[in-house]
Amino acid sequence: MATVDARKAADVEAAFAHHNPVDVYRFQISRDLEPITGKPAAEIFERLQWTQTMDKGDLGLPIPSLRIQGKKPGEQAIDFGEKYPESSLVGKPIVNGTFLQFYFKPEPLAKLVITSILKKKQYYGTNSTLGLRDPKDPTSGRKTIIVEFSSPNIAKPFHAGHLRSTIIGGFLANLYEIAGWKVIRMNYLGDWGRQFGLLANAFEVYGSEERLQKDPIGHLFDIYVEINKVSKPEEDEIKEKKERLKIAEEAKGNTAQLEKEVAELDAKSVNERARQYFKRLENGDEDALAIWSRFRNLSIQRYEKTYARLNIHYDVYSGESQVEKWRMDRAADELRASGVSEDSKGAVIVDLTKSKDKNVKKLGKALVKKTDGSSLYLTRDLGEAVKRDELYHFDRMIYVVSSQQDMHLAQLFKILELMGRKEVSDKCQHVNFGMVQGMSTRRGTVKFLDDILRDVGEKMHEVMKRNDKKYEQVENPEQTADTLGISAVMVQDMKGKRINDYEFSLERMTSFEGDTGPYLQYAHARLCSITRKAGLTPQDLESADLSLLKESHAVNLVRALASWPDVIQQTLKTLEPTTVLTYLFKMTHMLSSSYDVLQVVGSEYELKRARMALYEAARQVLKNGMILLGLNPVERM
Repeated sequence: MATVDARKAADVEAAFAHHNPVDVYRFQISRDLEPITGKPAAEIFERLQWTQTMDKGDLGLPIPSLRIQGKKPGEQAIDFGEKYPESSLVGKPIVNGTFLQFYFKPEPLAKLVITSILKKKQYYGTNSTLGLRDPKDPTSGRKTIIVEFSSPNIAKPFHAGHLRSTIIGGFLANLYEIAGWKVIRMNYLGDWGRQFGLLANAFEVYGSEERLQKDPIGHLFDIYVEINKVSKPEEDEIKEKKERLKIAEEAKGNTAQLEKEVAELDAKSVNERARQYFKRLENGDEDALAIWSRFRNLSIQRYEKTYARLNIHYDVYSGESQVEKWRMDRAADELRASGVSEDSKGAVIVDLTKSKDKNVKKLGKALVKKTDGSSLYLTRDLGEAVKRDELYHFDRMIYVVSSQQDMHLAQLFKILELMGRKEVSDKCQHVNFGMVQGMSTRRGTVKFLDDILRDVGEKMHEVMKRNDKKYEQVENPEQTADTLGISAVMVQDMKGKRINDYEFSLERMTSFEGDTGPYLQYAHARLCSITRKAGLTPQDLESADLSLLKESHAVNLVRALASWPDVIQQTLKTLEPTTVLTYLFKMTHMLSSSYDVLQVVGSEYELKRARMALYEAARQVLKNGMILLGLNPVERM
C-alpha cells in the first residue's frame, strides 16, 4: 500500500513540476520539513510563499502559519532552520524573525528552468489543468467563464471607460484561457433604446450612404449630434411651456391654449418621432428592424477591425436588444412572487434598505419599472444574466465595468440572489477600474478608439524619427510605430492597480525610458537582435553547458525566470494586469544590466552557447508575458 501511495505522490509531484519548476523545490522543502515540524508535507507545501524580492529568498515560510503549539514562532524558526538538512537543490535556510528563507542552488535551478523554457516555449508558465472541473481528472471537462467587456454604445463616443474595459477584459480573457478555462468573450453593446429612433430619423435628413459605408461609427455619431441640435431647442421650449402650464394650473387660470400648444409641440417634435419609431422597433416592424439591424451590423464590422489592432476578438456580440421581453417579464414576475419588489407611486422598486444586513442596507432602493411601465437597465440585466446561465451554463461570469457602476452591479447580484437565483449570482463577479483623466486627441476631445490609436501612432512615429540610424533599419516604420503606439496605450493603462485613476499622457507613454510599452518592446527587439548576431541554432542552445552560468547576473536572471509560473498563479488571484507588468519590468531591468557582463558575441563558444540559452529563455518569457497582456512583440525597431 505504501508503495502505491508513494507512486501516486510521485505522479502528483511530476505533474506539478511539469507546469512549474519551482514546485520541485516546494516538494523537496515540504518533505524535508515534515519530520522536523511534525506537520504534513501537503500543509507545508501550501504555506510556502512566493517572495516579492530576491533578497528574501526564492521561497519563504512564515512559521506562524503552521500553528504549532509550544515555543514562540521566532524560537521555532531558529530550531527548524538549524535542523533543516542541506540538499542538492536547496541550501540551509536563513532565519529572518519568524520566517525561514530558502535559496535554491544555482546550477540545478539553471538546468531545470532554462531546459523547461526552451522545451515548452509559449506554454512555459501555463497550467491548463486549473480550468478543469477536477484538476486531477483530465476527462472531467473544462470550466466555462464569460468575460463581458468593452460594451460601447452605438452612435455614442467610445470613451475612456470603454477603453479601459477593453484592455483589462482582453487581458482577463487571455489569463483564463492559459489557465485552461473555456472562455467566452462577450461584448454587450448599447444597441437599443430611443436613440435608434433618433438615428433612423436623422439618417433620413442628414445621412450619406457613402459615409455610412466608409465610417459607420463616425457617421452615425455625427448625424446623432446633428439631430440633437434640433431636438434640444424643442425640448427646452416644451419644458418652458410645461412650467408655465403648471403655474397657470396652480393659479386656477385658463390653461386650454397652453395645453394645446404643449400637445402640438410634443406631437411634431423630433423626440416624439423617435419614440414612435422605437415603438415600431419594439413591436417588430420589419422596415424599422431592417434599418436598425443595418446600423448595428455595420458598426460591429467596424468595431471588429479596431479590436483586431488590440489583439482582441469576441465570440459573442450581445446587447440590450438581445434580451427578449418575455425574459424581462419573467424576471419581474420572479421579483413579485418572491416578495422582493413592491409598488411605489405607480413604479416598481426593490427596497434593499429594509434588510437587516448592514451591507445590503447600503445598496438603497433599486428602480425596476418606471411609472409608464417601461423596463430599466436593471430588469434587462436580470433577464440577461439568467439567459446567459441557461444558454452557456457558465461556472463564472466577470463583468469588466468601471467603478462608477459599483452600486448597480452590487444591486444586480443581490437582487438575483433574493429573487431565487442565488446559483447565478454566486457565479458573478464585478472586476472594476478607475477613470482616465485628460484623455483627448490633438483634434480635441476624444470620440473614438481609432482617434486615440491614430494619435499615439503618429506621436510614436515622431519619437522613432529622432534616431536616424535605427529608423533606417526598420522595414515598415509606420506599421512598427502603430504597434508601438498600441503597446504604449495598453501598458500605460495596465501599469497601476485597476482601481486607481490615471492621467492620459502622450509624452510619458511614448517614451523609451522608464516603465513604458515602448521600453518593453525595445527589450524584446534587443534580445531578438542578439539572437540574430549570435548565429546559433536551437540545437546548439538545447545542448549548452548551463553549469557555466556562474555570474551573479546570470544566477539572478534564472531565479527571475523560475518565478514566472508563480506570477501567473498570483495574477489569477489578483486579476491585476500590473502583477504581470511589474514582473516583466523587473526582469527587463535585470536584462539591461546584464548585457555588459554576460556578452554573447565575442565570448568563447561554450560560454556563448550557455549565455545565449539564458537570453533565449528570457526572450521567450518576455514574449509570453507580452502576449498575455495583449501586446504584439516586435523583433526589430
